[in-house]
Amino acid sequence: MSRHAEFQSLLLRREPLLFLAPMQDVTDHSFWQLMAEYGGADIYVTEYFRVTADSRLDKWILQSITQNPTGRPAVAQMIGNDIPALVRTARELEHHPVAAIDLNLGCPAPVVYRKCAGGGLLRDPERIDRILGALREAVSIPFTVKTRIGFDDARVFDHLLPIFEKNRIDLLTVHGRTVAERYVSEVHYDAIARAAAALSCPVVANGNVHSAGHAARVLAITGARGLMIGRGAIRNPWIFDQIRRRQRGLPVIHPTGREILHYIRRLYESTAGPEVRESAQVRKMKKYMNFLALGVEPTGRFLHDIRRVSTTADFFAACGTFLDHENPLPLIPFDLQLPKTDNLAGQHR
Repeated sequence: MSRHAEFQSLLLRREPLLFLAPMQDVTDHSFWQLMAEYGGADIYVTEYFRVTADSRLDKWILQSITQNPTGRPAVAQMIGNDIPALVRTARELEHHPVAAIDLNLGCPAPVVYRKCAGGGLLRDPERIDRILGALREAVSIPFTVKTRIGFDDARVFDHLLPIFEKNRIDLLTVHGRTVAERYVSEVHYDAIARAAAALSCPVVANGNVHSAGHAARVLAITGARGLMIGRGAIRNPWIFDQIRRRQRGLPVIHPTGREILHYIRRLYESTAGPEVRESAQVRKMKKYMNFLALGVEPTGRFLHDIRRVSTTADFFAACGTFLDHENPLPLIPFDLQLPKTDNLAGQHR
C-alpha cells in the first residue's frame, strides 16, 4: 500500500488520529526514530521546506521522508507564498514516499510572518485562496493545511473556513491560537469546534495537549477527528500510547523517574552527531529540558540546576538528582495539574 493510500485509510478508521507536530530544529529523522521507540504517532509531519523562487528541497528534511524510520506515513510540509514555487516543490515532493503535502499557515516566528509566509498569510485571505486553489489543482495526493485561527484577530477564522471548504483540502489541522498569541494564551478550543462542525474534511486539534485525560476532553469538546502534539511529546514521548490506552479503556501507565532518565539519555544520544561539540550538545539539551522539567518537580529547582551546567557529566548528574528513583511521574506541567474537569479554560502553556 502506498503511503498516501495508507494515509487515506487512516482517515477512515474510528480511533482518533495522532500526529507528531512539525517543530523546526527538533522533529528531524533522529527525533522521529526516538518517538517511534516509545510507541509514536500515527502520522509524522516534517519540518517545513522553505519554498522560494530558487529554493531546492532541504536534504536533511528530505531524509526524514526517504529514510523514514517510523514505519508510519510521513507528511511533507511546505512554507512560502510564491505560487509557482509552491506548485513546483509540491510536484517534486510527490516523487518521494510522502503520504500528503501540507501547507503551513501558522508559523508565528517573526522571521517567517514578516515575509508574508506561514502565519503571516492569515492577514491576506484572498491570497490564501489563490495559493490553495493552485495547490489543489497541482497535487494529486492528499493535500492538507495547518493553520492558526488568525494573525491578531480570531474573527478572521470564520472567513477562512469557507476558503478551506471551497478548495477541497483533505484535512485541516487547527492550532487554536492567533499568531500574535504565540504559545502563551489560552487555547481557543471553541474555534476548533467551529471548524470541525463547518468543514466536510477531517479537522485535527492542535495546542497544549499535555496528557491522555486532557486529550480525551479536547476531542470531546471540539469534535476533532484527531490530535497533533508537539511540545507535549518532547516532554512525554509516552503520550501517544497513553492516549491510545485511555481510548481503549485500559489504565494509563506513567513512566518512573529512571525511565524518564533513560529517555533523556536516548534523546542526548540520538541528537548528538560526531561533529557536535560537547558544549553545543549540552546547550541543545537545555532546550528540550525547558519542556520536560516542567513536569518533573514543582519548585523550578530542577530547571534552575539544568540551566547552569556546561558539561555532559554535570548535565546527567543534575538529571539523576531528580530522576534516579522508581516513582511514577505523570509529566504534566505542575501548574496544570488541576482537579479533573471538562472546563479547559486556563490550561494554557
